[in-house]
Amino acid sequence: MTNRSRVVLYTGITNRLVRRVWEHQNGEIKGFTKKYKVNRLVYYENFDDPRDAISREKEIKGWRRSKKNVLVETLNPEWADLSPMVFQGCEVPRFARDDRTKE
Repeated sequence: MTNRSRVVLYTGITNRLVRRVWEHQNGEIKGFTKKYKVNRLVYYENFDDPRDAISREKEIKGWRRSKKNVLVETLNPEWADLSPMVFQGCEVPRFARDDRTKE
């Protein structure tokens, strides 16, 4: 994930990508990502085994910024926000909805 100006890159793991992206976009995650407004999903990988995800996270975190940029640009050369694609077909999490509004 990154911010609008691509000043920072954030690497993390989650077992619920939709929820975690929503949390970042809505400032629900306190700390680094909220401070730097990290809210754009520009790259992600899926793993069946959480241990593989943790290993990959550690590997990427050990890279220089230039190598991380190449990784993103390999699959997303425009650095487009991928969250609309990830959210497509997903129900908005209950905690993210305002059920008081009338349709």
